[in-house]
Amino acid sequence: MAEWRHICVDVQRMFAEDTPWQVPWLMKITPQLEELVGRAPEKTIFTRFIPPKRAEDAPGAWRSYYEKWRVMTGEMLAPEMLELVPAMARHTPPARSFAKTTFSPWLGGELNAHLQETRVDTLAISGGETDVCVLATVLGAIDLGYHVILLTDAVCSGADETHDASIKLLGDRFSVQLRLMTTEDFLDMDAEA
Repeated sequence: MAEWRHICVDVQRMFAEDTPWQVPWLMKITPQLEELVGRAPEKTIFTRFIPPKRAEDAPGAWRSYYEKWRVMTGEMLAPEMLELVPAMARHTPPARSFAKTTFSPWLGGELNAHLQETRVDTLAISGGETDVCVLATVLGAIDLGYHVILLTDAVCSGADETHDASIKLLGDRFSVQLRLMTTEDFLDMDAEA
């Protein structure tokens, strides 16, 4: 296999624990995430979604978004809720972490610059949510020219219907730039390389 990295999207306490943004399904994919990260922590990159301190600090339409979700801003959310879930946090370092303030991890440029420096051309993507931050991560990676492997049993969402629709959309419309795989198949492929 080419030079690859695993991007694990937003497996943070605020999505795993009792908050308005909790994604109960996150706990169901934790065994796959632990297997992926545990096998190659040095090839793992975590993204972390970081809300603004106050809704008024957010630009444009994000301000309205955080007015709706004020309880998830820095003025109300405990700082530790922004951290990775403990099962993932224990892998940093050697795993790396990149903060982001939007659904996409690509807008700031730091993640792409890091990947370009290390000559990565293939990204295996896991985490949550399939129909929001994972989708933004996948589409941005495709736009940047990466070969993308979406690990279908290692992504989750708060809504089964939109999760399923996102997997179908990505598999159908982006079949040249993206492969759908299970965690086991991906790890087997890497072991054979």
